[in-house]
Amino acid sequence: MVDSVSAFRVYKSAYIHILTGHRNMMHRLVTLTLIGLVFEAPSALAKDTQFWNLTQDKIVSLQLSPAGQNIWGKDQTENDLDRAVDTDERLTITDTRSGTYDVRFTGKNGRSCLVANVPIAAGKVFTIEEPMLADCK
Repeated sequence: MVDSVSAFRVYKSAYIHILTGHRNMMHRLVTLTLIGLVFEAPSALAKDTQFWNLTQDKIVSLQLSPAGQNIWGKDQTENDLDRAVDTDERLTITDTRSGTYDVRFTGKNGRSCLVANVPIAAGKVFTIEEPMLADCK
């Protein structure tokens, strides 16, 4: 038969082992969380580049190309929940560095436009307005 003192010692040893293990796990969890915050903080503070639609069109497709190169990137309306940019709505632009771009878009009404030499600065807002739309079909 096991006496109560021996049983208590085994129980106490197991309890300390569990607590120590939990402390180590908590220590690891806290450390990993802090590391994640340190590496995530700069990107969380970075502002998104945005397009502000000041045209009369609800835009259903918008692509960028380095000015004069006709190398069109992805459809940026994929970044929007409803895949469209209403008048006076902003759209987050991805995979685009600062520079001068040609912008082509198609409105829900079928009008397609090309706006050449639009300056885009990373982390800033750029706009396209009706007076800029000379090349539309």
